[in-house]
Amino acid sequence: MFKKIFFYFFILTISITVAQTPTDYLSADFHKERRAILRGKMTKNSMAVIFSNPIRNRANDVDYVFHQDPNFYYLTGFREPNAVLVVFSENQTDANGNTYNEILYVPKRDARFEMWNGKRLGVEGAKSALGFTMAKTSEEFATDAIDFKSFENVYIFKFSDDYRNSLGDNGEVYDLVTAFKDQSEYHKIKIEHPNVEYIHKAIANVPDAKLEEIAKGLSKNIDKYPELKEDTFIKAYISADTDALRKELKQKIKLNLNKRETNIDLKFLPTILAEMREVKTPEELKLLTKAIRISAVGQIEVMKAMKPNMSETEIQGIHEFVYKKYGAEYEGYPSIVGAGNNGCVLHYIENNKTKLGNDLVLMDLGAEYRGYTADVTRTIPANGKFSPEQKAIYELVLKAQDAGIRVCKPGNQFWQPGEQTKQVINEGLAALGIISAPSEKHTYFPHGTSHHIGLDVHDPGTYGAFRENMVITVEPGIYIPEGSPCDKKWWGIAVRIEDDILITKNGPVNLSAEAPRTVESIEKMMAKKSILNDFLLPDLD
Repeated sequence: MFKKIFFYFFILTISITVAQTPTDYLSADFHKERRAILRGKMTKNSMAVIFSNPIRNRANDVDYVFHQDPNFYYLTGFREPNAVLVVFSENQTDANGNTYNEILYVPKRDARFEMWNGKRLGVEGAKSALGFTMAKTSEEFATDAIDFKSFENVYIFKFSDDYRNSLGDNGEVYDLVTAFKDQSEYHKIKIEHPNVEYIHKAIANVPDAKLEEIAKGLSKNIDKYPELKEDTFIKAYISADTDALRKELKQKIKLNLNKRETNIDLKFLPTILAEMREVKTPEELKLLTKAIRISAVGQIEVMKAMKPNMSETEIQGIHEFVYKKYGAEYEGYPSIVGAGNNGCVLHYIENNKTKLGNDLVLMDLGAEYRGYTADVTRTIPANGKFSPEQKAIYELVLKAQDAGIRVCKPGNQFWQPGEQTKQVINEGLAALGIISAPSEKHTYFPHGTSHHIGLDVHDPGTYGAFRENMVITVEPGIYIPEGSPCDKKWWGIAVRIEDDILITKNGPVNLSAEAPRTVESIEKMMAKKSILNDFLLPDLD
């Protein structure tokens, strides 16, 4: 009797908990439509096999908080580990005469597991909540023995190397991937080193007039890349002493790139998903815009709260507190808070400077809300007022950003904002005497200007022409580390301004404009009283 009472109490508790969870995730219809679009792009007699992310270990018996693979989530809405999605180009028929064109394999329900780790959807939940007509347990993926070899194309993503084998559980991603490799033609795949593949493609596409130039460039740099020295084609290409031989090798490399020894295709899914994900639907834009606005509010609250005696970690904490207050599940990427010279480290995440002093503080952070990630950067003076040098650099970056944003229009090329920002910055640095002329090579602006955002902070895309409903960043920066070859008064100044821009037929829309971005508006916001001013904790020393 006690066991029955405990079981019913446990189920009731789970039901109450579920009723209080967020309800504004993407709809099951959204994911179903994504799968239909993917299916429509697949060749006849083909299938796609897509695996969820694995659980990754943090230390000893503690794992990292699980985060679903964005492509898997995009196609399924499933947020749990140890699952597989199989999509078929045409209808299949099972032994009972049922037709289906997709299967979602998910972990089975287990009351004891759920007592420790929370409710899982299971097979029935995958059907009722996610809209799959055919769902099975993860363990059945191996025993179903799908005849992968009978399909013309089997589309997969390249596998990671960090799948853990915990033993005793046949439904882990490790086991699922192993089963697929054993039952398919995976062993026939020849996976080239990325650098080798890149050089092969470069040679295959280079105009004949530049064949010798490419060979000379390779010859000069090959010692830096051992993997290139081991490749037969590249070695032969460097050794070739006539254009006739180089042309012959170019053709052989082309044939090798297109050679098929297996029905497994590693290129289709990354290409198609990039095309699909780079343009956002209204449903996606609603969630992405909320993530961006949350991040902008975080910047505003920090502007009001910042004081010279604060630490980088404390500033990070205020941003992330705002995210949680709005119900954002995660940060979209490791938070960057760099004061002074720390801001010159592009991906600085230590955030361990204990006093901000009078430095500029570069804050590159983004909330992740229902899977969608913002990416917003502001740079502000810790003491509330820009010095003349800080102001000069800041306003130059802002001018460059404005120029970059202006060209974010349908039909323009993805590289155009970068071209505009670099031109403004080079001319401005020369005018300030930091470089001798706009044409001088330097490392004060060493990165690109734009990337897509969405389910990833660096969302996949084709990076061709802008299309309506893309959301991209525009993020120029100037970084002058201590010891730079310029007047010392500029040393330690780092400025990046990053906004999230929606491409529309009527011109660019700055979705993160809520966060002040001019010198005047930043200083005005920093003069306001913060609700955190009276939030004092006891001294522990």
